[in-house]
Amino acid sequence: MAGLAWGGVVMRRAELATARKAAGYTQESLASALNVDRSTVIRWEAGDYAPLPYLRPKLARLLRQTPEQLRALIDGDPGSTPGTLSPDVEAACTWLDERLNWKPGTSARRVTARLPKTRRELPIRQARRARVSRTDVVAALRAYYGTDPDYSLYTAQFGGQARETSILTRPDWLDLNIPLNETTDGLALAPTAAKPTADPVPEAAIDRLAEVEAAGIRLTNEQTYRLLDVDIRDGVIRGAVDVTPFLEYALTLDLLETELLDALAAGKPIEPGSLPLRDRYLPSLASMVNPASRLCAGGVLALCAIARPAVPHGNADHLLLVQERSQLVVNAARQLAVIPKGFHQPLTDVYGDTSLRSTLIRELEEELFGRADLDNTVSAQRAALPMHPERLSKPLRSLLTNGGLWLECRGFGFNLVSGNYEFACLLTINHHDFWSHTAGDIEANWEVRGLRSFSSQQVKYMTQPDLLHTWNNEGLFAFSLGLSDFSPTADDSK
Repeated sequence: MAGLAWGGVVMRRAELATARKAAGYTQESLASALNVDRSTVIRWEAGDYAPLPYLRPKLARLLRQTPEQLRALIDGDPGSTPGTLSPDVEAACTWLDERLNWKPGTSARRVTARLPKTRRELPIRQARRARVSRTDVVAALRAYYGTDPDYSLYTAQFGGQARETSILTRPDWLDLNIPLNETTDGLALAPTAAKPTADPVPEAAIDRLAEVEAAGIRLTNEQTYRLLDVDIRDGVIRGAVDVTPFLEYALTLDLLETELLDALAAGKPIEPGSLPLRDRYLPSLASMVNPASRLCAGGVLALCAIARPAVPHGNADHLLLVQERSQLVVNAARQLAVIPKGFHQPLTDVYGDTSLRSTLIRELEEELFGRADLDNTVSAQRAALPMHPERLSKPLRSLLTNGGLWLECRGFGFNLVSGNYEFACLLTINHHDFWSHTAGDIEANWEVRGLRSFSSQQVKYMTQPDLLHTWNNEGLFAFSLGLSDFSPTADDSK
């Protein structure tokens, strides 16, 4: 099909390229996701050809566009206005209607009606939220919750610099050094299903979906593990989990962060009674440390350290990877974090995927080793065994075959921001041939705005005040605990 022409001149589809970049894709990665050649994407954006009809539904989903929006990008109809919401938000509206016993279409109409105002106000709202520092957040949470003799907020120490986080922990949850294997990684699916414990507040949920639509955030409703109980002792992680729809969390507990940021940006005092959603979902430290009494979603994250051999101008070291999160992610957008980082959730096997190790390896494959087929924000999982050895990426297959991959849990805590549970881990690759033979296959996915790397021998560059200021809380928690293995200047204060 010929490209768009105005006055006999073929016009480049600049907005199509902009949408691709906003969705986190390079021309090559988008081509791979669509199973076409990169030159095909280049020709689409150059205006030489248009995507064939059978490709358009998947292309629209990848670029987070409605069919009408994609048609406007391809056919160049500047006056076209989308008449429907994006597929993810449309599905979330259907779920919300069912959850609140509303008539079908009620949530979609309310979100659509709110969109013009949200699109006008969201950039200002985001700019104000970005000016609230992690220090401000921690101080506000301390004022709201007070103190407890058995728990404290984790404080990282870097060469005399103290950085307090919002992670509530205790001494026996730190410096664990628990290897993640079949005998120590003991989270298990609860024998009976737990009931929902977080009812959506209608107006707050509608506001959130309008923001998701306006900002282009990726949102799916895959099952997520909720924590019911945890017991960490004698070098073993035990506990019970159940599954909950991700929207159950995204439209309830996950709203606490923006509520807090908006209040701080407006200069409001933070105290019990001042934050309606927090008062409802997470009113006390007692509710924080009793996950069975509430909805407690969370995740697993790890500092990734890759051994490198000595070279003529330097000694052998470990390359430490850090990510800057994309603005399209639900969690920790535009902040620094360790990589991999992901919600603890099953891939295909609710019973068999409860281990922390399974989530870490899946996230390693997806976020660093190029397994786009594991990304449930793009398409539903169709493989019965997506982590079968024959489907693994070249880097992971090499590590599991030749050895050299070491995973251990370093710490555990609850994040006061949204009540999430956080398992902070260290992922070390020590195989002597990995860096020279396989490092070229490492590339971050759409969740990462930028990937940074540091030498383990240059910790001082990683702990500069301007960098430490931009970390999210759980990322700094895992970074500090993992970094203590590589530098005598990085230590932990309980």
